[in-house]
Amino acid sequence: MAESKSKKSPGVLAVFGDLEPTADAIEQLRKLGVSDDCMNIVSGVPVTEAMLGRPKQWSNVPRVAMGGAILGFSAAAFLAFIAPYWYPYPIQVSTQAYVPWPPTFVLFFELTMLGMLLSTFLAVFLDSFFPNYRPMQYVPEVSDGKYAIIVDCDHVPESKVKDLLKKLGAESIKPAEAKQL
Repeated sequence: MAESKSKKSPGVLAVFGDLEPTADAIEQLRKLGVSDDCMNIVSGVPVTEAMLGRPKQWSNVPRVAMGGAILGFSAAAFLAFIAPYWYPYPIQVSTQAYVPWPPTFVLFFELTMLGMLLSTFLAVFLDSFFPNYRPMQYVPEVSDGKYAIIVDCDHVPESKVKDLLKKLGAESIKPAEAKQL
């Protein structure tokens, strides 16, 4: 028994020369019935979600950074308050306490910041799916300062999407291809 597999279309790739027509196209695509999950915006410059009228993207980076800061603070507390008492003969310097406060503040600050820095780097590294060996959709025009919208939506006809994007001033419209980079 032969199975017929319907080949899914790769989606539509539209290139715009400026940010304003790109934002207008996103709004009109929404009115057409294309959800935000079906659209991917590719830009060579950092563009916030608010500039394009898109919902805010949530990330775990702040939570992981806070966890790293807490771990660093805990490590500093261990080194400052517990480790000095592990020695068989505690070192007493003049009339100072076993835990002198000025160096302890430096230790707490440095280890807290080190924990936060390392965990933030790790979180950003993992959140960006780096390294990524999957085929990716790359648009060379984006390197020249253009903006691209990749629409991959099954419930809206591709012809309607293409007509709308052409009417809104897309410089080029072509099938989106994922290539091995």
